[in-house]
Amino acid sequence: QVQLVESGGGLVQAGGSMRLSCAASGFTFSIGIMGWYRQAPGKQRELVARVLSGGTEYYAPSVKGRFTIFRDNAKKTVDLQMTSLKPEDTAIYYCYVDAKWGQGTQVTVSL
Repeated sequence: QVQLVESGGGLVQAGGSMRLSCAASGFTFSIGIMGWYRQAPGKQRELVARVLSGGTEYYAPSVKGRFTIFRDNAKKTVDLQMTSLKPEDTAIYYCYVDAKWGQGTQVTVSL
C-alpha cells in the first residue's frame, strides 16, 4: 500500500526557517516525480517545488532562492528546506510522489 508520511510544519516567525520531510513507502517501481504543493485558505493548490528522478528541479517563482528541495532515492524521501519565510508562505503543504498525495502539514508564518 502506497503511503506518504509527512513531518515538520508548525508555527514560525517571518524570516525564519523550517524543514518539511516526506517518506514514501509501498511504491513498487522506481519513483519519478517527487515534490511539494501548498494550498492557502481560499486559494487553489499550487506547485512549490519538484524534482525528477534524474535530479532536475523546478521551483515556483515565489519561492525560488528561498526554498530548496532535497531528494534521497535510496531512502525514498523528499525534503523541503524553507528559509526567509514570509506570511504569504502560510498554507497547508502537501507531499506529492507520482500522483499520490500526503495528508498535508500546516505551515504558519507569523509577523
